[in-house]
Amino acid sequence: MKEIKEITLEKLEPEKFIKQKVDYIASVVGDNYAINALSGGVDSAVVTMLGHRALGERLKTFIIENGIMREGEVEHIASLFRKLGVPVEVIDAKKEFFEALKGKTDPEEKRNAITETFYKKVFGKIVKESGAKYLLQGTNYTDVEETVAGVKRQHNILEQLGIDTEKEYGYKVLEPVIQLRKTGIRKVGEALGLPEEIYNRMAFPGPALAARIIGEVTPEKVETVRQATNIVERELADTSAFIYMAILHENNVTGMRNGKRDFGQHIQVRCWDSEDAVIGRPTRLSWDTLVRLGDRITSEVPGVVSVTYNIAKKPPSTMEAI
Repeated sequence: MKEIKEITLEKLEPEKFIKQKVDYIASVVGDNYAINALSGGVDSAVVTMLGHRALGERLKTFIIENGIMREGEVEHIASLFRKLGVPVEVIDAKKEFFEALKGKTDPEEKRNAITETFYKKVFGKIVKESGAKYLLQGTNYTDVEETVAGVKRQHNILEQLGIDTEKEYGYKVLEPVIQLRKTGIRKVGEALGLPEEIYNRMAFPGPALAARIIGEVTPEKVETVRQATNIVERELADTSAFIYMAILHENNVTGMRNGKRDFGQHIQVRCWDSEDAVIGRPTRLSWDTLVRLGDRITSEVPGVVSVTYNIAKKPPSTMEAI
């Protein structure tokens, strides 16, 4: 595996970094086309803007509607980047992703299913139709570190695991921000002129809400965790936490509604203080906030009868559940 040298926040010079990466993308791609997938997270947003500066109209940007994104995510991000002058095309691939995830409960199998569907089935088709020879993606240094260390397989780690993308998928992958952690990527995003709601956006996993569901991922479970996520993100938006989320557990638990037994779903809320996602500790939320979260989730999300709060540090815990 080719060694990747981290650029720490202290050594990062955003404007210099931008120029180097824009020149790098332009020189590698040459007169060819490149494509990239825009999820709306800071990593993919920064890579999109670097590619746009380097290639202009020769960068084809797609948002993949995979059925596992947050509420209103696709429409909002597509509109925002179009206003920034970046043409965006939305590809509906919900059917492909849910078919790939059907029956799978093991976390690694689910991540592999998402990887294969994204790179081979969905993007493989797009590449053939577009004639692009390069894919730009927002792999960051922590993604590589956690995958190589065996903590968890990140869906966007390919070359570092010995996968020849040109042979397997028909295109070469370029990773302009792979030397940076999330904090450094945010600094680059700010220097690129991205709006604060993007460069300061809370981290969100590549497998999206599938990383927030323990067990099999179905459209019904995604809708449950999507509604719970919407409540958690609205209630905790004013905190200074690094990340917060709702996790849907696999096993149902006993609850009560209207004086009768209600065997329903269990949501775990996680909220973390961290500098770089490498280590973290649960945010000390007020009791009133926790009670409000429990009341809202159990009353507004159909089928949920139990809400808990994670109090384990990272490590040994991790921020995402799978």
